[in-house]
Amino acid sequence: MDFSQKILVWYAENKRDLPWRQTKDPYKIWLSEVILQQTRIAQGIPYYERFVNAFPTVFDLADAAEQEVLKLWQGLGYYSRARNMLVSAKQVVTEFNGEFPKTYDDLIKLKGVGDYTASAIASICFGELQPVVDGNVYRVLSRYFGVDLPINSSQGITYFKKLAKKVMSKQNICDYNQGLMEFGAVQCTPKNPSCSNCVFNSSCTALQSSKVSELPIKLKKTKIKKRHFNYLVFIDNQKNTIFQQRTGPGIWHNLYEFPLLETKRELKSLTTDAATQLNAQLHVNKIRLHNKVPIVHKLSHQHLYTKFWVVETDSELREGIQFEDLVAYPMPVLIDKFIRTFKF
Repeated sequence: MDFSQKILVWYAENKRDLPWRQTKDPYKIWLSEVILQQTRIAQGIPYYERFVNAFPTVFDLADAAEQEVLKLWQGLGYYSRARNMLVSAKQVVTEFNGEFPKTYDDLIKLKGVGDYTASAIASICFGELQPVVDGNVYRVLSRYFGVDLPINSSQGITYFKKLAKKVMSKQNICDYNQGLMEFGAVQCTPKNPSCSNCVFNSSCTALQSSKVSELPIKLKKTKIKKRHFNYLVFIDNQKNTIFQQRTGPGIWHNLYEFPLLETKRELKSLTTDAATQLNAQLHVNKIRLHNKVPIVHKLSHQHLYTKFWVVETDSELREGIQFEDLVAYPMPVLIDKFIRTFKF
């Protein structure tokens, strides 16, 4: 058997029972692919089921408010995926009459849909001969064929796409693509892969040359940026607070948060003047630090060292929101955890 045939046999015997494998509905396959980008399957399944239940069809999703979509997405991170997903749903409805495009060339026109997602939908749902290349596929191909090109370099991306096309199954592209990704997720894992009982253990280049742990090669990541966030939790006598939407560029676009004071270094104390700079109308009674040790919230390219300062005021927050109502708003997990544990 050749490479693709072995993958197909392995997949038939080892595939996991996942909810999106019970259908070829392109809408549901697309939902699963968007949700699973940079997300573990165990974490992604509840979100997939939530979205399918809330929005059974692409028409339902296209009609949804962005705030509703972001709230359902809360906790997955990389919120641009959710915003792009909403735009794509509207595209499918307005530009394709509610029917998902059937070809790679049309699928890739959708907002947020790149080469991998377009290839996956086209091959799984419509049988188009398109190879998929995700992190799992990079790992399997680089180890089996002994390719030492960095997978995140332009040369590597081009090379692996051509290689994936060369070795793909032309008889059953749907199961082959899913099988190759599944093989990387279950068998040829990043750490401690199951080489001893692998169907390729006699032909894998990396195993024969003792380079399994060295492949795939990836260029060094971007340097992690360290930021200091200070959230001011204003509270008036009626337990109203200020909760506002992030509208600028950068992380958490259109999510909600407390007024933010970002500093170059960790803030040891917060003066009344500093608090009133964010809201000059208020009379501040008392400021107390909720957490003496900064909460470290790690994102892909930055770490946020965060403190919450509770600012009590006897001024009425006229456009304030009842603290107990905050949970209805889409917000970063960092803020959500604070809200759920905060005691007056």
